[in-house]
Amino acid sequence: MDFTATLLFFALLISSAKALDLCGSQPDKSDLSVIPIYGKCSPFNPPKPESWVNTIINMASKDTARVEYLSTLVAQKTTAVPIASGQQVLTIGNYVVKVKLGTPGQTMFMVLDTSNDVAWAPCSGCTGCSATAFSPNASSSYGSLDCSLPQCTQVHGLSCPATGPDACSFNQSYGGDSSFSANLVQDSLTLANDVVPNFAFGCINTISGKSVPPQGLFGLGRGPLSLLSQSGALYSSVFSYCLPSFKSYYFSGSLKLGPVGQPENIQTTPLLKNPHRPSLYYVNLTGVSVGQVRVPIAPEYLAFNPNTGAGTIIDSGTVVTRFVQPLYMAIRNEFVKQVKGPFTTIGVFETCFEASAEVEAPLITLHFEGLSMKLPMENSFLHTSVGSRACLAIAPVPNNVNAAMNVIANLQQQNHRILFDVANSRLGIAPEACN
Repeated sequence: MDFTATLLFFALLISSAKALDLCGSQPDKSDLSVIPIYGKCSPFNPPKPESWVNTIINMASKDTARVEYLSTLVAQKTTAVPIASGQQVLTIGNYVVKVKLGTPGQTMFMVLDTSNDVAWAPCSGCTGCSATAFSPNASSSYGSLDCSLPQCTQVHGLSCPATGPDACSFNQSYGGDSSFSANLVQDSLTLANDVVPNFAFGCINTISGKSVPPQGLFGLGRGPLSLLSQSGALYSSVFSYCLPSFKSYYFSGSLKLGPVGQPENIQTTPLLKNPHRPSLYYVNLTGVSVGQVRVPIAPEYLAFNPNTGAGTIIDSGTVVTRFVQPLYMAIRNEFVKQVKGPFTTIGVFETCFEASAEVEAPLITLHFEGLSMKLPMENSFLHTSVGSRACLAIAPVPNNVNAAMNVIANLQQQNHRILFDVANSRLGIAPEACN
């Protein structure tokens, strides 16, 4: 290639890159990008520069509050929407979804949370909120909801007089160390090409603490005010997501809403509903293997118990998979038998070893009723910043959690398509490059 042709090639390359919006829609107009919080397209500022592994170690240290919070949750058409790997105020690791509220739509990056029902967003004039807030006065479709309406009875933390048309106000805790107050309101919710009219959500007016998502929360739980319930036949209680790796700078994943376009031949396991914690997505974990060895564990540490809330859940907001102590110790003890030590502790990770032994380290397989999920190396191990140590990327459930729950977290879900078919009570899992 001569000099002129080379210049022309690079000019075309630069022109094409400028024309391609890496942070916008993917070729499928309904399929929007999913971007890590520390990636190029993130709306949030990352903390001071550090390695992504140190960042995950820091994020995972906040999981204790998340798991404790989950333990307190006691009763009470295909579209792909952008979700971005994120942290709530850079405190709790999770993912955010790009939505638009109001008419015309106001863009918000809201935390994707499969363990919560009600959506909420900071509204203009909010005390303790971030600079980005939804402005009700700028929306022609905005409406308030008063205590006389049925939606108001479906919110936890409700504060309403016995009679009268007062605003439907409520208070909630989040993340274990934060709380907020809000009014229940309604407006249009735009997700890619779809519009959900009269979508009820919390309009936050006061925040206390650091764990409340800066631009709000997008609840994908099972309650009457979740997106699945409010969207009705539009999505038929079906969604799936593919979460990108925390390492992804340019790569992205997707949230697909509705039954059309979901994987057809995906392996599934029964999706269980626990009346003790009705918002959470329970599955039947039947065992765990370390390499070729299925670890011995008493059935009660795996069993689904609708009376106590014990069992195993799939959660988008916890970073590192947590097992109840007896199961965790059984996994760790078998792993230590198969990998050359010595072993050290780094942060919440108690099984760190020489990185040179990683190539021979056994992989972890999670066995569910009807399918097995063999975790690839990148979902199983983390390297320290200096690269000399690798850690088994699981941890025990905190001792003070009041009911035994195993939590399959987002680090282990990354680069997998996770299908929630609530209508047919099944959960599917299949490897997929989320880029």
